[in-house]
Amino acid sequence: MSHHYSGPDFGFPHGDARLDFTDLYAFPKPGDASRSILIMNVHPSVGVNPQGPTTDEPFATQAMYELKIDTNGDAVADIAYRVRFTSDANGAQTATVLRVEGKQAAGTGDDGQTIIEGAPVSTAREAHVTEAGDYRFFAGWRNDPFFFDTMGALNNLQFTGDDYFADKDVCSIVLEIPNSALGKKMGLWARTLEGTSGKLVQADRGARSNQTPFLAGEANAAYLSAEPADDARFIPVFAHALEHTGGYTSAEATRVAGTLLPDVLHYDPARPASYPDNGRALTDDVVDFFLPLLTNGKVTRDNVGPHKDLLTEFPYVAPPHKDRSAQRVAA
Repeated sequence: MSHHYSGPDFGFPHGDARLDFTDLYAFPKPGDASRSILIMNVHPSVGVNPQGPTTDEPFATQAMYELKIDTNGDAVADIAYRVRFTSDANGAQTATVLRVEGKQAAGTGDDGQTIIEGAPVSTAREAHVTEAGDYRFFAGWRNDPFFFDTMGALNNLQFTGDDYFADKDVCSIVLEIPNSALGKKMGLWARTLEGTSGKLVQADRGARSNQTPFLAGEANAAYLSAEPADDARFIPVFAHALEHTGGYTSAEATRVAGTLLPDVLHYDPARPASYPDNGRALTDDVVDFFLPLLTNGKVTRDNVGPHKDLLTEFPYVAPPHKDRSAQRVAA
């Protein structure tokens, strides 16, 4: 399920849907190769465990949403974009975006250079876009661009081609960034941090699709709280799941697990996006890449294709199915 429902037993990290990181996308801006689009999706509108709708409140105001960027290949962040949200008395949210570099980027905190402040969060079909300097920003409810036969996956990989996400929404954080503010080649990942205790604690993280729900197993909590630089320790965990599901030999399962870690998305802005080799476009069929790996070639596709309502301009993700504008947009 991409990275949806990445908590224990297909639930939500820390029991909070707003902290559930679902997908990371990175691709060159259409029509302008000097800029890139980074999209971090969180908060599925419907859960599977427990089943039913989640809260209409888009983002957790005591949380931090973060995009991490490694520019030298060591799986440690050299640049980070931190996004925090505040609510007014009527429930309308606004976002502040910070950029940090160096040791600050590798760590946890709420400091940094403010690049966007007071950006309104969208709760209806209209996309409220904020422009500041070289950046464009969007945050709010959108049609979930991920496509997958989730019920088939939960039914022992018996797929019927029913796209579970065809009518589901998600909360998107979209940044348009000049490539000059990034590296020439980079590793990307996203994470959410929960701060109700007064201290930010990592709740979820990831980059590559499907791995956490299907491979982390009993190490789920440890995996979600870890850093990509330490991911080699999870190779035996992933290998065990691959042996069980795909019937791999121990040696081959270990080899395949090693190709999936560290959990970062490699991206070169000078090349077209194509998962898993270079970034990820909104139409990339990540499931049909992952299923043959998971099953050792026994299952190759779920017979579901990309959504047809994606936008050709910023913020690229389509308007949400449900209008949640009862929580009015901040002035």
